[in-house]
Amino acid sequence: MPPDPIEALRQTLVGKVRGVFNDLNAGERPVPPSDEALFERNSPIRMVHADIVGMMVGGIRSLLLQMLHPHALQGVLDHSNFREDMHGRLRRTAKFIAVTTFGHRDDATVAIERVNRIHAAVGGTLPDGTRYSAADPRVLAWVHVAEATSFLAAYLRHVRPDMPGHEQDEYYRQFAVIARALGADPVPLDRREAELLFRELRRDLRPSPQAREIADLVLRQRPPGSPPAVQALLGAEAVALLPSFARAMLGLEKPGLAAFPARAATWGMGKTLRWAFRQG
Repeated sequence: MPPDPIEALRQTLVGKVRGVFNDLNAGERPVPPSDEALFERNSPIRMVHADIVGMMVGGIRSLLLQMLHPHALQGVLDHSNFREDMHGRLRRTAKFIAVTTFGHRDDATVAIERVNRIHAAVGGTLPDGTRYSAADPRVLAWVHVAEATSFLAAYLRHVRPDMPGHEQDEYYRQFAVIARALGADPVPLDRREAELLFRELRRDLRPSPQAREIADLVLRQRPPGSPPAVQALLGAEAVALLPSFARAMLGLEKPGLAAFPARAATWGMGKTLRWAFRQG
């Protein structure tokens, strides 16, 4: 029988996405979902973290927020090759989320312990002389709340705006398991606590030329092999989801009329990718 063009298209889409999130040349492969993961199948955290486009939009939003924290920012500047290998760093972060959400609980534990060892060795001094550490519980709390609120916001916007409140609260409770294992404190357990903690930790944020530089890198660099328009669409959606104070601190403008076609295109891309992966 002649090859099915629809199936060929599906496999091409799946292959391109897997190539973005895994270094296939180095032998990396997608994390197989396990029934012995930290979280059961079809639970809120696995539903939210399974949506590729929602996680990419949320991931960009989260990074922009994280870089407003002077300690998190300095850690990236002092201990990362972010400028030269932004995609590699983002890919490693995505792999960590995949392993801890979907992988076997033993593999999740190993991944968490590895990150804790890395954080223990990351520290230094801010320009004003203040000491910083990547293992600081309050800094880790900001990183976590930036990620959790961003991933959930993108999921609600692009995938499931009618997600029940109790499932959203369960998402925070589940994600807290990983945050606590990484040493974050305090950690929100529901939407109300997340909102209150976000407001409290916002006081630690500061604008800076370096934060704006990294924001520009995040929004303009694209993964190798991905279409140029994709990064622009995802970035525009991430910026649109940012709180107004964060856009102001990063020198970003709220997308105007262009936000509507960007949102529609992102929605369509997400629907297409969900079809491609579910069919497989």
